[in-house]
Amino acid sequence: MTNDDHRLRLGIPKGSLQETTKKLFALAGYNLQISGRSYYPTIDDPEIQCILIRPQEMARYVEQEILDCAITGLDWLLETGADVAQLADLKAPWPNYGVVRWVMASKEGSAFNDVKDLAGKRIATEAVGMTQRFLAEQGVEAKVEFSWGATEVKPPTLADAIVDVSETGSSLRANSLKIMHVVLESTPRFIANHAALADDWKQVKISRLEMLLMGAIRAATRVTLAMNVPCSCIDEVLALLPALSTPTVSTLADQDWVAISAVVEEKLVRDLIPPLHAVGARGIIEMPINKIID
Repeated sequence: MTNDDHRLRLGIPKGSLQETTKKLFALAGYNLQISGRSYYPTIDDPEIQCILIRPQEMARYVEQEILDCAITGLDWLLETGADVAQLADLKAPWPNYGVVRWVMASKEGSAFNDVKDLAGKRIATEAVGMTQRFLAEQGVEAKVEFSWGATEVKPPTLADAIVDVSETGSSLRANSLKIMHVVLESTPRFIANHAALADDWKQVKISRLEMLLMGAIRAATRVTLAMNVPCSCIDEVLALLPALSTPTVSTLADQDWVAISAVVEEKLVRDLIPPLHAVGARGIIEMPINKIID
């Protein structure tokens, strides 16, 4: 049995972030299993207890010390105004882990083209606090109403404008809406409460978890290129590899050859391999990376 004082209560986001969070933990080295009927995912670490909660509520439960740490969006962190520590930006090139925008939009052809045009008007949104702060910053007074869903269909009959989250803009276009302003750009964040960070055991556990999660994210767009190179061609090969990749050069049994490996951006590989081969590199291998720990 694990002592409750030596168990980390971790909030896993339910909904759009759920599957990508599971993938992130897998790359970080954890087997996180989420059942369709249970709000208590299992993880292959007896010192971690997972709870599945919607991102909208996550920061509040962390602040109240019901959870020690969690993953939620910057948008909901700011919306709740929770007093928690932001430990890491988990932006990654995966579905729902990139940048999402909260935009103010109105109906195409309407008279509302700027936030100033909404003075005294009605705005529907799920993010009431965020919208009210944006209006205050712009010096505009308007009526902000909480929307329970299908926000994009409300203009012009049920609202004059909306503030809604948009990743691609396709839903806005489908409902003939025009973007007036970007209210906030949000990415997933790893957060913790101050009491957990003040506890020596929990602080170490949280720091190690953060290290592994960030290591998986850093590796998401990179691969290792390994190759054998004639000693006479080392300079030409090194000149082709990205300067920041800090290649490793190792000796081989054949003293006329060396092995060179380097971590590079995956998107560069197709443009690197042909010239590397042209200057003498042979046996070129591209290998995936699960984690990069700085």
